[in-house]
Amino acid sequence: MARYNFKMQRLYIDHPLLDGGEVVLDKNQSNYLINVLRMGVGAELLVFNGKDGEWLAVLEAASKKAASLRITEQTRPQPESAELSYYFAPLKHARLDYMVQKAVEMGVGRLCPVFTDHTQVNRLNLERMRANAIEAAEQCGILTIPSVEEPTKLQPLIDTWPNDATLIFCDESEEGDNPITLLQEIASRRIGVFIGPEGGFSENERSLLKAQTFVKTIPLGPRILRADTAAVAALAVIQAAIGDWVCKQS
Repeated sequence: MARYNFKMQRLYIDHPLLDGGEVVLDKNQSNYLINVLRMGVGAELLVFNGKDGEWLAVLEAASKKAASLRITEQTRPQPESAELSYYFAPLKHARLDYMVQKAVEMGVGRLCPVFTDHTQVNRLNLERMRANAIEAAEQCGILTIPSVEEPTKLQPLIDTWPNDATLIFCDESEEGDNPITLLQEIASRRIGVFIGPEGGFSENERSLLKAQTFVKTIPLGPRILRADTAAVAALAVIQAAIGDWVCKQS
């Protein structure tokens, strides 16, 4: 996978990208480039839309309220969508923002809120989640924007689980400390990882999850982790054991 140019400004734009194309930016993005970053005509930046790869663009027109870009050449092709989905009990705003950003940085392809017995938040701003996902992608050279799914409950999640996928259940009460060996037993290419709420999973939820043949239960070490910390820990160990951190044999 080609590394991105971290020295250049990156911008997500919801517009098709092709060689020689012109993109008229909206008011907020124009203000950001012209008034915040102080870019002028002729300045270069990298743009992406989550579908067409990454492209070099040149600022062609710039006024106090409007800007347009000329797309010049592709710098990186669009990668395949990640097969890693992140299921989580919603948290309060600041910690949910952090968790979404870190999940995107760790390579998830879908963000899937799940209301559990001990979930402390009953409303979600999905647009805010998507904005945080875009911001994380802009800052970290990520080309694919994860989808933000509508919230669900545990039973419907289980009832509609696909036959060719594995759900990794991160259970703080699971015996043992090392999840690596357990993760290496997973053969599925499509994977979901499930992190519970601050109060943990209820006993009924644990029993329900462990009764499913597609569920793989793992511990996350000897310490009890906060939900946002557990997200980073779980995704890191999964990527290191069976994900895109593993050296692939050609």
